[in-house]
Amino acid sequence: MRNLLATLVLLVNLAASTALTAAEPLRVLLVTGGHDFQTNQFLELFRSEPGVRLTHVAHPEAQDWFKRERAREYDVLVSYDMWQDISDEAKADLLALVRSGKGFLAMHHCLASYQAWDDYARLIGGKYHLREWTRDGQPQRGSTYRHDVQFQVRVVAPDHPVTRGVSDFTIHDETYGGFEVKPDVTPLLRTDEASSGPVIAWARKEEAGRVVYLQLGHDRLAYENPAFRQIVHQAMRWAAQQD
Repeated sequence: MRNLLATLVLLVNLAASTALTAAEPLRVLLVTGGHDFQTNQFLELFRSEPGVRLTHVAHPEAQDWFKRERAREYDVLVSYDMWQDISDEAKADLLALVRSGKGFLAMHHCLASYQAWDDYARLIGGKYHLREWTRDGQPQRGSTYRHDVQFQVRVVAPDHPVTRGVSDFTIHDETYGGFEVKPDVTPLLRTDEASSGPVIAWARKEEAGRVVYLQLGHDRLAYENPAFRQIVHQAMRWAAQQD
């Protein structure tokens, strides 16, 4: 009887611990700077989601949050910046952060951040080139963009936790063309829109860390799209290993 009671107590405590863990908020660190955006509408995307606790920081102070001691304060890093200046220390901090298992969701114009830092492009799985560049010795034009495009998006990885439950959808957003996508990514979303690159969202792993890049998300017309919102929230949880 005593062993049975001890087992029951253990099971009750385990259930309570599991419930407490499930109730803990997803702690999101949002990094912005270097590019204008519709601030209130974008922040609402995170603040309206139950179970999300948002911390919003901007460059240049944002890079202090890449340090190991600050990383304990959040579960997933969301980059919505377009910033170029970064110290060697901050580079090492960011790489170590993700490789140790911290989630990383890179969004929209952050594809053009840190143009002179090749490891950043490899980390997020791609690059928007602000000027001409070369690939396999061949010159390439710089990347392009186009505002106010209504286009179709196809879900090409319906079983991936980031896109699970999302059907093909239409969105009004900004497109990017001629950007680079690294070969080691898992494509999640594609489009046939002529002004866009074909792959517009992907996932990859960086040692213990999970990384998602989502090209969508220029303004409130995208922020308010139900499919976009679902993908953002699922991407944060997958990257944070809470899927």
